[in-house]
Amino acid sequence: MIYRVIGLMSGSSLDGLDIAYIEFEEKAGKWTYAILEAECISYSPSWENSLATAQQLPAIELIALHSTYGHYLGEAVNRFIQASNLEFKVALIVSHGHTVFHYPGLFTFQLGDGAAIAAKTSLPVVSDLRAMDIALGGQGAPIVPLGERVLFEGYDFFLNIGGISNLSYNAPTELDAFDVCPANKVLNLLSIEIGKEFDAEGMMASSGRIHEQLFSQLNELPYYKQEYPKSLDNSFGIDIVYPLIKSHSIPIIDALATYVEHIAFQLSVSISMVLAKHNLPISSRNLLVTGGGAFNDYLIARIEHHLAPYSIEIILPDEKTIQYKEALIMGFLGILRWREEDTVMSSVTGASRNSIGGALWMGEH
Repeated sequence: MIYRVIGLMSGSSLDGLDIAYIEFEEKAGKWTYAILEAECISYSPSWENSLATAQQLPAIELIALHSTYGHYLGEAVNRFIQASNLEFKVALIVSHGHTVFHYPGLFTFQLGDGAAIAAKTSLPVVSDLRAMDIALGGQGAPIVPLGERVLFEGYDFFLNIGGISNLSYNAPTELDAFDVCPANKVLNLLSIEIGKEFDAEGMMASSGRIHEQLFSQLNELPYYKQEYPKSLDNSFGIDIVYPLIKSHSIPIIDALATYVEHIAFQLSVSISMVLAKHNLPISSRNLLVTGGGAFNDYLIARIEHHLAPYSIEIILPDEKTIQYKEALIMGFLGILRWREEDTVMSSVTGASRNSIGGALWMGEH
């Protein structure tokens, strides 16, 4: 069976809207895929500000933005379809939305009304991929591990470095995954202070010095002492980590160097936690790295340094996979929802059971 879908992803780092047109094929339970077209649409300053400040809005304005952003997504998809000559080729749109609130045990809210997308495109849309897992007592995150297992065979660990970094372990009988720490969101906030959107290739961080007191304070934050399953809201990086960094009057390059070291160190701690849980010896394993942070050469070098004692090989795939893997997996999860198959695994999130996540909106009668 062949499925042609569009996956949409907007990450917490606000670097833009990822749109990917993917062809999936399933034969006797085996899945293959091809990303046929993909684009990252940068947000205008107005949209970037609206998304960044959505948490502060009164309820009625937030719901209005939910609808407006949904229409924006639908219009973006229509332009993408027209520019890529995809008319009458797309069977399904799957939208992650833009996370505004994420409070495991209570609720999660991703901006971007699926009904509005369906109305604009006249295509079926799957959205709200996390809500069912939250309702079942799960973390609602990460939701990509099932897609990673099915679509990326041959890897032991997966690391996505976006606004938040998350780690998955592809155990033989179950999946483990959790958020490691804030990543690009904090690095970008620091870079913006000196007029840069981001630290290209980690050049600024590589010229800085690690501030040992700050490094120690970051690693003592309570989240890192928690056992997984666990997940992070964007506010952890914005309201806790970033102010802690700014409480030290140090040059930006030193702040960047220290935070890169923190990310790499916390990843090594997370790997150690996974190995201990499964009682695994140190042996040759691999780690597939994707997300915007994979382009940060200095960060990758520090990760390699911290993971060397565990004999873990860092693998960087092709650029399209690095940038669009999450949009790809959103598309895959939407297909599973369409087929009424599990999309989220309780071993990852701690929910009471596996679940079929996602609301389905029909664009036509």
